[in-house]
Amino acid sequence: MVKCGFRLIDSKVFAEHKTYVRRRFVGRFLKEPSNSARLHVITATLLYDGIDNPKTFELMLEQNAFARLIDLIWKDVARLNFGFHKILLEVFYEMCRIQKLRSQDLDVLQDEFIKHLLEQVEEGGGDPDDPYNYAVVKVLLVLNEQYMLSEIGMREDAPPPTNRVVKVLSFNGPDFKTFGENIILLLNRETETPTQLLILKLLFLLFTTSRTYEYFYTNDLCVLVDVMIRSLADLPEEENTLRHMYLRVFHPLLSHTQLRHPPHYKRAEIIKLLNQLSNVKSQHFSPADPTTLRLVSRCNKVDWLCDSPIEEKAHELARQYLGMSLQDVGSSMSVVEVAAVKEKAPTKPGSKKKERGAPPPPPPGRIRGVWGGLEKVSAPEVHSEPPKCEPKKGPPLANGSLRRRGPPPPVPSARSVHAVKVGVATDS
Repeated sequence: MVKCGFRLIDSKVFAEHKTYVRRRFVGRFLKEPSNSARLHVITATLLYDGIDNPKTFELMLEQNAFARLIDLIWKDVARLNFGFHKILLEVFYEMCRIQKLRSQDLDVLQDEFIKHLLEQVEEGGGDPDDPYNYAVVKVLLVLNEQYMLSEIGMREDAPPPTNRVVKVLSFNGPDFKTFGENIILLLNRETETPTQLLILKLLFLLFTTSRTYEYFYTNDLCVLVDVMIRSLADLPEEENTLRHMYLRVFHPLLSHTQLRHPPHYKRAEIIKLLNQLSNVKSQHFSPADPTTLRLVSRCNKVDWLCDSPIEEKAHELARQYLGMSLQDVGSSMSVVEVAAVKEKAPTKPGSKKKERGAPPPPPPGRIRGVWGGLEKVSAPEVHSEPPKCEPKKGPPLANGSLRRRGPPPPVPSARSVHAVKVGVATDS
């Protein structure tokens, strides 16, 4: 089918009459039976032509091909082979991705169609590497975005259309847990910004709808926190749209889900990240934009991220005695540590003379040379104490007193301090 589609696109007839051929193909797409081989070739041709030329998908929507796609994906799935069903899902996704659906198109959607797609994910075993499973998940994500877009520009008195993706997950969430696991795994692996935004939009609605606060498993929420911390820390400065969307999801994730209950997962890392994002005085990064500061401030107001009275007292003492805040230092501590390692002062080798022992000071009155003149060295002051004398044991003297040692020897002068030895005094 794929080869036939590309051959038709590269043919001379298609190149010279693109508009006419597209209209004919869309018309045959609406009328061909589901088990027709021609329908397979027509669908593949419309898919690959529409990827290069979005006008093809716009023409399909104008010709009411949206309802036909739903019937083929849902009601005729038993008669379709695996490869053709995957192509239909890709056509559905691309058609919804490049344009906004009309209200009559959204009215065609039913809860049973959403359940059918979620059941396909459950039956697929939840393997995010399965291309068919990935195609189904993307269809659900793009449908959720279409419901969100439908609320933009509506009249105030008109009721918004019911988001059937969130509705089915609200009432039947425990039956479709695999879908929740898959979108978190996809967010962890996805590198394309449009797909990341689709996932974050659905997560935002699930975390702000009371019936789906605890739709995800707690372990999956911990994985999501790790993904968001890593993504917010690594996003380049120009990715403001994606950064803002991450922060919009971060607040309800921390305040509404199971993460609000102790033990609070990665509390210190989250606080450090928020401080880094709001640090406008950093010399390594440009100041944060006002939207980022506003969203970070909202996240900082989550109850279990706020400081306890003891922590607030510690920060206040740090400001008073150290002239800084412990929270302010935390965001730049890693930069300071790296700078300290790189800017370590070189060590001066020790003097060999110092190791052998310094020479004694010169005698007083000697003159030694100094830089730029002469300097007279004065005699060093010597502080010595007389040795302690203990009474010598022996027979008493005639007058009855004990034998005592004589007076202590005189203190040697500074001139002879290096030559004279202190001898033992003789008896008086």
